[in-house]
Amino acid sequence: MYKLIAIDIDDTLLTDDLIVTQGTKDALAEAIRSGVFVTLATGRMFPSAKKIADQIELNVPIITYQGSLVKTLLDEQVLYERSVPLDAAKQLLTFCLERDLHLQLYVDDILYVREDNQKGRDYAALTNIPFVIEPDLDKLIAMPSTKMLIIDDPAYLDELATQLAPLIGDRVHITKSKAHYLEFTHKEGTKGHAISFMAAHIGCSMDEVIAIGDSWNDHEMIEAAGLGVAMDNAVPKLKELANYITKSNNDEGVRHVIEKFILNRA
Repeated sequence: MYKLIAIDIDDTLLTDDLIVTQGTKDALAEAIRSGVFVTLATGRMFPSAKKIADQIELNVPIITYQGSLVKTLLDEQVLYERSVPLDAAKQLLTFCLERDLHLQLYVDDILYVREDNQKGRDYAALTNIPFVIEPDLDKLIAMPSTKMLIIDDPAYLDELATQLAPLIGDRVHITKSKAHYLEFTHKEGTKGHAISFMAAHIGCSMDEVIAIGDSWNDHEMIEAAGLGVAMDNAVPKLKELANYITKSNNDEGVRHVIEKFILNRA
């Protein structure tokens, strides 16, 4: 029945120890052998997501930067790409500089920060990707940014999102991938847009798609898919939208979905 599975990475495919369990790897391999197209759908940048895809031996296009970039793993061919509109990017940069916020730019698969600080180091450790320091982000802002990201206290980010929505919300998609990450992409740089593109690319309907996630940035693909699955550890709002709630990321929730809905095991 299902031909495409799109799986979020952090707190979904990965355990809290940042690994993919052997049981989940085996289930994914069996799903692929049965003819199902398995892809990743993540807010991570492509080089970071590629390292996870290599762990589970995927050789397909993957969805990265919240849906702003779909690129093949083997030859890195770009199939779908959206960038933050330049006028909105400039406004966001000015907003962040005025408030001395930690802003990250993603340009040509390179992560840029203004300074070496703990926020940047923690992010780099999580994603296993180094950052490049550029004190003058004005030098980069004219280049297409696949994504822009602010890191700060969760409650403060909620305030900032409320302030930014009337300023640039008509031109960018604003979401959270983690409580302390506020992310900005093109309006069509969402996981929902990307999985719709992927379904058309492989020739299946959205009714034949399973999407699995845990955070609010997954809600577009959860709503778009024929079967939208929330992890047991997902944010409450996502659980309310989902068609099915699986086990947690530490209890092989992805494996459970594959065995139940693809391999037809109880």
